[in-house]
Amino acid sequence: MTPRATYRFQFHKDFTFADAEALVPYLDALGISHVYASPITTARTGSTHGYDVVDPTRINPELGGEDAFRRLVAALRARDMGVIVDIVPNHMGVAGGENAWWNDVLAKGEGSAFARYFDIDWRVPMVLPILGEPLAAAIDSGALAVEPIDGRYVVTAYGEHHLPIRDEDQAAAADTDLRTLLGRQHYRLASWRVANDELNWRRFFTINDLAGLRVEDPAVFDAAHALILGLYRDGLIDGVRVDHVDGLTDPAGYCRMLRERLDAIRPGAYFVIEKILARGAPLASDWGVDGTSGYDFMAEVTGLLHAPAGAEPLGALWAEISGRPADFAPEELRARQDMLAWQFDAQLRACVSAFVTLARANPDLDGVTQAMIHRAVERLLWVFPVYRTYGTGDAAPAADAAIRAEARERVQRFVPPGEGAVVDRILGWLAGDGPGDAEDAVRRFQQLSAPIAAKAVEDTAFYRYGRLLSRNDVGFDAACFATSIAAFHDAMLARARDWPHAMLATATHDHKRGEDVRARLAVLSEVPDLWRARVARWQAIAAPLAEGVDAGDVYMLLQTLFGAWPDETGAESLEAYGERIVGWQEKALREAKLRSAWEEPDDAYETRCHDLARALLRSPAFIADMTDFVSEVAASAQANTLVQAALRYTVPGVPDLYQGTEMADLSLVDPDNRRPVDYGARAARLADGGDAKQALIARLLDLRRAHPTLFAEGSYAPIEVIGERAGHVLAFRRQAGDVRLLCIVALHVANADPALGAGWWGDTMLATGERIAERLQHAPIWVGLD
Repeated sequence: MTPRATYRFQFHKDFTFADAEALVPYLDALGISHVYASPITTARTGSTHGYDVVDPTRINPELGGEDAFRRLVAALRARDMGVIVDIVPNHMGVAGGENAWWNDVLAKGEGSAFARYFDIDWRVPMVLPILGEPLAAAIDSGALAVEPIDGRYVVTAYGEHHLPIRDEDQAAAADTDLRTLLGRQHYRLASWRVANDELNWRRFFTINDLAGLRVEDPAVFDAAHALILGLYRDGLIDGVRVDHVDGLTDPAGYCRMLRERLDAIRPGAYFVIEKILARGAPLASDWGVDGTSGYDFMAEVTGLLHAPAGAEPLGALWAEISGRPADFAPEELRARQDMLAWQFDAQLRACVSAFVTLARANPDLDGVTQAMIHRAVERLLWVFPVYRTYGTGDAAPAADAAIRAEARERVQRFVPPGEGAVVDRILGWLAGDGPGDAEDAVRRFQQLSAPIAAKAVEDTAFYRYGRLLSRNDVGFDAACFATSIAAFHDAMLARARDWPHAMLATATHDHKRGEDVRARLAVLSEVPDLWRARVARWQAIAAPLAEGVDAGDVYMLLQTLFGAWPDETGAESLEAYGERIVGWQEKALREAKLRSAWEEPDDAYETRCHDLARALLRSPAFIADMTDFVSEVAASAQANTLVQAALRYTVPGVPDLYQGTEMADLSLVDPDNRRPVDYGARAARLADGGDAKQALIARLLDLRRAHPTLFAEGSYAPIEVIGERAGHVLAFRRQAGDVRLLCIVALHVANADPALGAGWWGDTMLATGERIAERLQHAPIWVGLD
């Protein structure tokens, strides 16, 4: 069942199924067809997001358990609504001793029935990097102890971790010296600092608390999906969203298998995947999915709001202030190099080792050394143009050929003389064209290229590069400053043709800036000179307060303060805002890894940055000037907000509404974007007709409810705009049978007549003959049946 429109809820112990059940009437009144739930399987106690699953076979009791979930579904079904659930096949939470599968592996090692469930190199004991100090120091300090729990002896670490002891050691555990006892286990306790270099099992990105699952194994697939398939069989869910599909060994094979299992129960399940699509890299059409969960649309529509002419002056301003590159490419390259060297060395060495094994088995490659292969793999990962390819070792999809060709072209400048043939050999194995069994090596490369892209680009370079922060978000290409009208039309035509049921998102639990923060920041692309002048004033105010703070960090702070500036600017409100900014600032500085880091925070530097933020928010001069500038661009920022919403609910696809963002979304990166939502205020406002954004969304959802076929199956036809303001208008028509929808939106109106009057539009008209002034006078959008 394809949803008409979804509403994303982030479930946790303070927002349960019962809380969602109480909101079903509001969602129905708004026009939503399906709740889109964050993971509902049992996560680590106290989890605020649900992605650290410890038991995929049970519904999370902290959310209310199965009974409460059934009551939520019953309330939805009574209103002809449904549920889509987020599932996590790539990894499990393994911290805190709550994962029975993981505990069994720790206790029994390779002999555990669950040893095959995790991606572990059993040539050495499992490395558990949970200590805050070297092992000897932890023993000497008393941080480790042997204690009886539930009738069995375990090793406790810091009173937090409970680690099983082998059956063979239970009888004598209490009387054995601790060093000797630990030396007998299937695991090796180590300092957390060794993880990046010595970890011998696959984790999720750089998170030691999340262990990768081998879901490509049929037994693991069955165990991990039994609950979800059972819920679908029972008619309790209508489909799934799969998290981080690119982390799997064989994403295509996994998706086909899940589609087959769903269809065997009942054809028609809605099935989307979380996948980052690089610019120009389409989703394969033979995976059996309905599309992505919408990050690609978020990038497309946000880019549309940006004026291309702003790229050069804003890049120059960033370079002038920060002393860093105006272009994104150097920052991305440096971040990839840093991440490979700092956080993925163990995975890189394991990948290289797998290719070395292949080379050693082939006499024709006798002259290829391990160092050569290391350089080839490393440099390919520096420049790889997409998250990953999809080869299986003996074959690869045709679409991968262009990616490999681009990688070969990009890497050439980094290849030492005479070693190009080694690069070609690696690419040949990725293509399935090479001697030996390359499955393991290819898997390791593909499961390394994806996290390198994510950590280097989204979690590092995006916090280092500040040309305009609205272009730095999940799934975005910061090197691409703007999306042209023609390119947006092309993308929507492709959606209508290939992915009419893919999700359309503009806000998610992963976004770095709320959709309306991005909409406001996008205005700066239209008025770079005004922005430069304001920044100069704010720098002057900040100068006495910013001693010892990097100029680039000051500039990113100013952008963030502007983008998320609240409506209420009283002292109490700004104090609360300041604490939110400090939370963003801490994450931004540590993710950038330039002057602080999660591994070793620079408390003194972070304090200087926090003090600056708080001081600015207590400065009457700064508050007055920032409030004045936010007010000056408010009309154009609001136009962007409404255009973004209008397009999400009218172009081909299934629009998703992230919790609470039907009203202003001025959130920052998590945990700020997961703050409690005041649903009472939203329900009351909707009953009164809604604010401009909420009212627009409700009106368009009413249209979707009244004409489901139009939006689910209707064609998409761009309409040419002519005249002096043609570059400021995007228009299209959708049609199914005799029902036709016309959508016209204004773009880049920061320098327009505030009323968008007829005088500003002049002779601008649709090629069909309708004058734009008749449709867009006094409003940035026009949507209706015609």
